[in-house]
Amino acid sequence: MKITPSRIGFISTRFLEGDSVTAETEKWVGMLNGMGHECFFFAGECDRDPDRSMIVPEAGRDHKDIVNLRRLLFDEYKRTTKISGLVHALRFHLKQNLYQFIRTFDINLLIIENALSLPHNIPLGLALTETIAETSIPAIVHHYDFPWHRSRFTVTSAQDYLRSAFPPALNTMYHVVTNSLVARELALRTGAPSRIIPYVMDFDNPPSVNEEDVKGLLLDLGIEDGQTVVLQPTSIAARKRIELSIDLTERIADNAVLLITKPPAELEIDYKNRLKEYADTIGVDVIFGSERIHYTRSTNETGERIYSIGDAYRIADIVSYPTTIEGFGHAFLEGIYYKRLMLVSRQPLYKLDLQPRGFQVLSIDHFIDDATVTRARTLLSNTHERQAMADHNYEIGRLHYSYHSLVSYLSALLDEILGA
Repeated sequence: MKITPSRIGFISTRFLEGDSVTAETEKWVGMLNGMGHECFFFAGECDRDPDRSMIVPEAGRDHKDIVNLRRLLFDEYKRTTKISGLVHALRFHLKQNLYQFIRTFDINLLIIENALSLPHNIPLGLALTETIAETSIPAIVHHYDFPWHRSRFTVTSAQDYLRSAFPPALNTMYHVVTNSLVARELALRTGAPSRIIPYVMDFDNPPSVNEEDVKGLLLDLGIEDGQTVVLQPTSIAARKRIELSIDLTERIADNAVLLITKPPAELEIDYKNRLKEYADTIGVDVIFGSERIHYTRSTNETGERIYSIGDAYRIADIVSYPTTIEGFGHAFLEGIYYKRLMLVSRQPLYKLDLQPRGFQVLSIDHFIDDATVTRARTLLSNTHERQAMADHNYEIGRLHYSYHSLVSYLSALLDEILGA
C-alpha cells in the first residue's frame, strides 16, 4: 500500500554530531526523506536545520535543573514534596512546548529516540507520555536501553515515574527495539509488543581509506610503526569490562597498545581512574583518545586535527568488545563494516541474535583465556585467514544489517501505522 508522505517529528534529549543515538537517527531520517516524508526535530540540544528544529533547553540531559533532578531522584531514596513539585513544573513546561512543536510543524507522527527508555530526563518522559495520551498522535518509540539495564535505576525515589514513562505502554505507541532479548524483556515487564529493527551500516558502499588520515592519527596518538593496536570503541563504563581489553593487550603482543575512543559515561570517572591504575600495574600502554576521535573529521579550537571513528577502526589490528549488557552494540557492527578482527563476549544478546548469523569472531565468556590469546596471535600473523574472516563477516552484514534492510523495516512499520 502506498503511504501518504508524513510530517514526522523526531524527539530526543539531544541531536548532536558525535552522539551515538543521533548517528542512528540520521540513518532513519535519510531513509524517511528518501521515501518522501518530511522530518523535524525537538530536543534540548540540536545542531540540525534551525528551520526544522525546536530547541527547549530543559529537554536536554545536561541542563542544570535536569542534572540536579537526576541527583535528587537517583542518588536519594526519599522524595520530598518540593522535588515532586520541580518535576511537575518542568513536565508542564515541556508539555506546552511539545504541543507547540506539533502545531508549528503540523506533525502527524512522532519518533521518540531513547527519551522514553533511559530516564536521563524524567520531566521530558512524563511530558511525552501525557502528550501522546491526550492527543492520540501515533508515536514510534525507539529504544536503545532500559532502566533495568542500569544498577543506578534499580532502587530510587522515582519508581512511580519509571513505571509510568520509562517506558510507557499506550495504544498509539509502536515500540521498536534492536534485538529479540530486549523485545522479550519489554513484553514481560510492560505487556507491550515491539518490532525489532537492528542497527544498520551502509554495507552496499564499503568504507574508503584515506592513508593521510590514518598516518596522521597514528602520529598524533604516538603509536609507532609495528605496534599492535587493540581498539575499544566504546564509552568508558564498568559494564563494558575494559579491564579484559587491557588483559588482551598485555598478552597479545609485547608492543601492543590499547586505544579507547570515547570518554567516561556519567558517573564513571572512578572506573576510568581504576583502569589507569590497573594498566600501569601490569605495564599496558592505554591511550584515551576521545579528545582526538569523534564521529566525523574536523579540527578543534586550537587547530588540532580531529579524526573520525572510521580512522580509529582503520588503524586497529583487533577490536575488543567484551561488554556484558548491550541493546545491540554499534561497535560490533562497525567492526564488521571496517573488516576488523573482532573479540566479543558471549553475552545473551550475542548468543540469541548474532551468533546464529554465522559471524566468525573470537569469543570469550568471563576472562581472556590461553586459547583465545593463541588464536588471536595466529590470526594477527596470518593476513590471508584474517581477511577471509573479515570478508565473510562483511557479507553477512550486507545481507542482514544494510540500509536496504532498514528501508524494508520502516516501510512495513509505516504501512501498519499510516496505511489504513
